[in-house]
Amino acid sequence: MPRYHSLGEIPHKRHITFNNPKGGLYQEELFGTAGFAGMSSLIYHLYPPTVVSEIKRGKDIAPKIAIDKNMRAMSFQGFSLPKEEEYLESRKILFTNNDLRIGLAAPASFSKDYFYRNSDADEMLFIHIGSGVLKTMYGDISFKYGDYLIIPRGTTYQIDFDTETNRILFIESSSAIESPKRYRNNYGQFLEHSPFCERDFRLPQNLKTHDEKGEFKIISKKQDVLWEYTYANHPFDVVGWDGFNYPFAFSIFDFEPITGRIHLPPPIHQQWEAAGFVVCSFVPRLYDYHPQAVPAPYHHSNIDSEELLYYVDGDFMSRNNIQKGQITLHPGGIPHGPHPGAIERSVGKKATEELAVMIDPFNPVMITEEAMNLQVDDYYKSWEIK
Repeated sequence: MPRYHSLGEIPHKRHITFNNPKGGLYQEELFGTAGFAGMSSLIYHLYPPTVVSEIKRGKDIAPKIAIDKNMRAMSFQGFSLPKEEEYLESRKILFTNNDLRIGLAAPASFSKDYFYRNSDADEMLFIHIGSGVLKTMYGDISFKYGDYLIIPRGTTYQIDFDTETNRILFIESSSAIESPKRYRNNYGQFLEHSPFCERDFRLPQNLKTHDEKGEFKIISKKQDVLWEYTYANHPFDVVGWDGFNYPFAFSIFDFEPITGRIHLPPPIHQQWEAAGFVVCSFVPRLYDYHPQAVPAPYHHSNIDSEELLYYVDGDFMSRNNIQKGQITLHPGGIPHGPHPGAIERSVGKKATEELAVMIDPFNPVMITEEAMNLQVDDYYKSWEIK
C-alpha cells in the first residue's frame, strides 16, 4: 500500500545535518527493503540504533511438520487453541510453505519485558477477538475486532491489549503484503472500481519520543530462532520520520463488496496479495440479482492453488455446521464446492451476513503438529449425502 506519510520533525532535505537542540545530531536511519530499490522510510533517532550490549541465541521455534504432502480436504477448530498468557508463546504455526506461514494466537497479554521484531517476514495480524494498540517507533495504531494489521518485516513492536481474551489469525510472508495491483493506477492511487480507497487505511499516529537509556530487550525472529538483543537505548526514541514503509491497519468492515447479476468468482473478494498467495475478505453483501441466479458458489477445482478459509462470523451459506474460528483447507488439484443442500438453500436469498478471511497459497502447504491438535475428524466425508 505505497503511500507517503510523515510524523514528527524531519529536516527539509535527506541526509543532511539535523541538529538536536540538546546538542549533537539526530541519528538518521534508512528502513528499507529490496536493497535500496524497495519501499523505505527515513527515521530520525535521538541516539544511534546500533548500540547493542548483549546478544543471546534463544530457542528454536521451527514448526514441526505432521503432514508434508496432503490431498485431503481438512478442517480445524481454531477456537480450540488454548489461551496462553503471553503473546509470543501463544503464536502457533498451523500451515507453512516457502512463501508464507499461517497461524493462530490466543494471548492474554504482551509482556512489557521485551519488544518483538520479525526479521524474516512481513506480518498480517487479523483481529478476531480483542482490541488494543499496536506500538512501534512510527507511532500508535489502535485496533479492534475485524482489523487487519500489516507490519513490515524488521519492524520492532509491542501490543497493548485492552482485554485478556484475544484471538488472532496471522500470516508471516516471505514477500511484501500489498494491495492488489489491478486496483491501483500508475501513480499508486486506488481506482474508482477498487473495493477500498485511501480513506480506509489507518496509518500510525501519536508519535511519542522515548528518551530513555538502560537495557531494552528486543526478541528478533530470524531463521526460526528467537534471538535476544539488549540495546542501550529505547527503540522508540524517534523524533520524526517520513516515507512509504511502515505498519498500517484496515478494517474488514471497510471492504466494499463487488456484486453482479450472476455469481462472480472469488477474486472479487481479494484484499491483499504477495509473491506466493492472495488474501480475500468475505463480507456482508447483496446476493446476485439475475432472476434465476444461484448465489452459492459453483463447484470448482483449485488446480493451481490451495484454499484456506477462516470463518469469522455470520452464516457461511456454502458450508454446513461451521463455527467461528474454524479453518477449512481444500488442497489444489481436486474439485470442491458447497455442502449438500447449500445450493438449493441459496436460491431466492437476497443477502448474506457472512464474514470470513480466505488465504489462497499458490504452492501446497505442509500441516503442522499444532494444526493436527485442532483437526476435525473426517471433514472430507462431509459431502456424502446421508
